[in-house]
Amino acid sequence: MATDPSAGRAQPHVRVGISGWRYAPWRGTFYPPGLQQARELSYAAERLTSIEVNGSFYGLLRPSSYQAWAAQVPDDFVFSVKGSRFITHMKKLSDVRVPLANFFASGILSLGPKLGPVLWQLPPNLAFDPGRLDEFFRLLPRTSRAAAALAAEHDERLAGDNRTWLAVGEDAPLRHALEVRHPSFGDEQAGRLLVDLLTAHDIALVVADTAGRWPFLEHLTSDFVYARLHGDVELYVSGYDDTALDLWAERVRRWAATGRDVYVYFDNDAKVRAPFDAMALASRVHAGTR
Repeated sequence: MATDPSAGRAQPHVRVGISGWRYAPWRGTFYPPGLQQARELSYAAERLTSIEVNGSFYGLLRPSSYQAWAAQVPDDFVFSVKGSRFITHMKKLSDVRVPLANFFASGILSLGPKLGPVLWQLPPNLAFDPGRLDEFFRLLPRTSRAAAALAAEHDERLAGDNRTWLAVGEDAPLRHALEVRHPSFGDEQAGRLLVDLLTAHDIALVVADTAGRWPFLEHLTSDFVYARLHGDVELYVSGYDDTALDLWAERVRRWAATGRDVYVYFDNDAKVRAPFDAMALASRVHAGTR
């Protein structure tokens, strides 16, 4: 069960970053002309404190990729990792124990202390189903050692040398966040049930700004808050002006005042607004642009 997040907690961490970092239109705009592609992650990490890995959504990555990324960022940097779409979009959360094992075996545990929350983004055609969600939530590992134990159940898709990472050091909590998109989640009664379910499992409900495309929900259901900003007016395209950034800064300060850690990721990458908006918001909430 989720407890009072302010009880016995240190000063909350506020991290503002971007969803992904490897985008061709960013080269010569956010990234300086001539910067080697291999240097893009470290360049972004010098200016922000967190990045959301989204390649993990499209397929199983390799431990060597996660290890290489961890080596390119500062010690206090954190990666959030987006869960596999095979689990959320294809299997629709049903019969996913082995796919979950494959996901956790694919290398995310090699991030060690640089591993932040795991994001589970549901597809727009998956309606609210409390039974389905409860069953899925019960499968999610809540510590790094529990994740390693589950990862050991991976199947032959991860057979072969250097395809898995099952080692963990000190056991650490593992956080999860859920992003919903079907209109049924915006129903008042369903919303109450969703909040109760997420709170019971200590899972954060993503505050998703989608330019009105999908439900905007701002319920606090865990000891951290996870927000994704996909565009203020036009999905994935439009940026956030000073007024909009001021409003989001006020939200972030309000969340942090409850004692919760806060993670905010800009996903409006189409017009190269995400990194600049992230740095602008971070400066407003003193989240430590580098």
